[in-house]
Amino acid sequence: MVSSLSQSPQSPITLLVFNPMAEPLLEQIRAHADLVYAPTPELRASAVASHGAQAQAVLTIGSIGLTAEEIAQMPQLRLACTLGAGYEGLALDALRGRGIVLATGAGTNDTSVADHSFGLILASMRNFRTLDQQARAGVDRYSLAHPPSVSGKKLGILGLGNIGLKIAKRAEGFDMPVGYHNRQPKAGVAPRYFDSLKALASWADILVCATPGGPGTKHLVNAEILQALGPQGYLINIARGSVVDTLALAAALKDGTIAGAGIDVYESEPHRPEPLIDLPNILITPHVAGWSPEATQASLAQFIGNLTGVFSGQGAVAPVDLGA
Repeated sequence: MVSSLSQSPQSPITLLVFNPMAEPLLEQIRAHADLVYAPTPELRASAVASHGAQAQAVLTIGSIGLTAEEIAQMPQLRLACTLGAGYEGLALDALRGRGIVLATGAGTNDTSVADHSFGLILASMRNFRTLDQQARAGVDRYSLAHPPSVSGKKLGILGLGNIGLKIAKRAEGFDMPVGYHNRQPKAGVAPRYFDSLKALASWADILVCATPGGPGTKHLVNAEILQALGPQGYLINIARGSVVDTLALAAALKDGTIAGAGIDVYESEPHRPEPLIDLPNILITPHVAGWSPEATQASLAQFIGNLTGVFSGQGAVAPVDLGA
């Protein structure tokens, strides 16, 4: 196996980094590799052209990815890493065909994402943004509609993985019944299983998307699912923008098919989601759910563990099984 080969101490690892990172984090990586930092499309193309022949490892994120064409220009590539848990933008067939190890930051930012998810639930349902604006404008509180309570509402989770389980745990503190939909039921968990997303949406007051991205989950949340969620329902998306049909969501928010939404991800990233921008009943954050000083440092530490593990012959600490 490629991962069993060890790296000579006299031969520094050549690493290409495609995702933006702060300088203090890059400095930590430089202690372990010769780093080529290429966080823009122009720098990336130049880095692959000039350093691809020597590149032994790549660090990226799921939404930025790594293409088959780039992999073909890296004959010495042994490790492709993502800083977060997602890897939907990487050419898996090309990695598998070459026996290149894929490893991720899975598990390092779950707590931050779960915290942010509940922030979106509370802020969306309690209408924090509008209430803040109204308070600053001196609006008489007796003239305002009452925002709904969060406690006791039924929480549906699409994708009961590590993040989904942490969201479910937080829901316990709000006395919320929790249901979920996966492709298959998960053994040994308390939340109720629904065998279809439509059935889950029909039951839930709040539907949280926590499923991986990629072609298999594209537009799982469409007009039919939003209709099932209903006029008192709220949609929260901290998964990937591709999971939700943006135009269907915009229409549902405009016509009252659902009450509101809170999203941290959107299909148009890195550009803002234009169909949603002027709608008053959606709260948008710029894909930062997994960001905190604690989560970022944990993700970096796991990357360094993956890197040093593969090149020392010990193996990655968080590998992805790419199959045969």
